Amino acid sequence: MASSLYNQMNQNNGGPLGFFQALQQLKAQGGDPNQRIQQMLNSGQITQEQYNAAVAKAEQLKQFLGQ
Repeated sequence: MASSLYNQMNQNNGGPLGFFQALQQLKAQGGDPNQRIQQMLNSGQITQEQYNAAVAKAEQLKQFLGQ
């Protein structure tokens, strides 16, 4: 059963809005986001390819925003 975070990350074909909603949920849950992402990778909730795609999109957005 997929988590709501997984579903949000895949919203809009993994678009930026879904990604940012997933980040907000991670922040609301507290704890270390990197640790949570690693748990999701280890448990199969997300694949390495999905993670890599999200990181690439975040980097593109970061460049777009000039950060």
